[in-house]
Amino acid sequence: MKIRNLVAVAALIGLGVAGAAGWYTLRPASPAATTTAPAVSTTTAQVIVGDVAQRLQIAGTLEYDGNYPIINQLPTGILTRTTAEGTTVQRGGSLYTISGTPVMLMYGAAAAYRDFASGMSDGDDVQQLEANLAALGLDPGTVDNHFSSATAQAIRRWQQIRGLPAADRIGALHLGEVVFLPAAVRIHDNSLSIGALVGPGTPVLSATSTTQVVTARLTTDRQHLVKQGDQVRVILPGGQTVDATVTNVGKVAQAPTPGAGGQPTVPVTVAMHLPDGSGSLDQAPVQISITTAVRSNVTMVPVTALLAKTGGGYQVRVIGDNGAPVLVDVQLGLYDDTAGTVEVTAPALRAGMTVQVPQS
Repeated sequence: MKIRNLVAVAALIGLGVAGAAGWYTLRPASPAATTTAPAVSTTTAQVIVGDVAQRLQIAGTLEYDGNYPIINQLPTGILTRTTAEGTTVQRGGSLYTISGTPVMLMYGAAAAYRDFASGMSDGDDVQQLEANLAALGLDPGTVDNHFSSATAQAIRRWQQIRGLPAADRIGALHLGEVVFLPAAVRIHDNSLSIGALVGPGTPVLSATSTTQVVTARLTTDRQHLVKQGDQVRVILPGGQTVDATVTNVGKVAQAPTPGAGGQPTVPVTVAMHLPDGSGSLDQAPVQISITTAVRSNVTMVPVTALLAKTGGGYQVRVIGDNGAPVLVDVQLGLYDDTAGTVEVTAPALRAGMTVQVPQS
């Protein structure tokens, strides 16, 4: 996509060089035309040869991935403890407590749906529980789908470690005492207050994963520019840039809000590791910078060197061999917003030459 077709770049050039009037008083000139002195202070920059990357920037939100509602399955009771928002809970950790009975987190894809006790039928849920007991170092014996005496002993050891009274170390778990979620979670919202009456089926907490991602909406006309696995950059609120990877591009478009105009959009998710010291940002506005085109070994000048010609087109002011500036017509290619450079083509322009730019 050529830069002269980009409205955004045209606006940049208009701001940087004040449009056709420019920061010089211009008149149509051939590439060899000698010019008058500049109207403002200037400095110089070199014409270079290198790689240019054109990027698309879209607004996004930094947040935590996933959405896990935690629903109570214990008998009706009083909510006596809950976990503070923003807290990370790992395997074997407590999520909340109903009438003195803590609800513990275990890792797994399948939800608990029955009591765990000797004599229960074999099932994948038993294997899921035993895998967690083994991961906690509680030795449930062979990890399989059968609840054995070794499984019961492992549960007793866990109940003892947690400080349960001897009478409650029964080597079994009632439905609702454990919640299976895919991995460690971060508490996002406390739905209820301490003292609330809670019954089976009541949402108590909502949680997310501990993985920070950026979510954004991409208009469908740009959907082809991004795919899963693409490397992008995320610009954080403080201006720091972080490398990131596109993990998902939605397939179902969402229509714009009625009356708001605009185009349909699809969701985009980007994963990254925040640098040390950036804090636990959540719901923070960020920018995603997506490379849409790259060209190598091209001639480039600073975009601020461009001068708009009367009647259309662009020129740069080159310092000649005799020290006098001359106007050179250029054809524009890709614009690199990160480097502030633009690809230019002109027979008379080569690397090492000097062009004038406004003094900052």
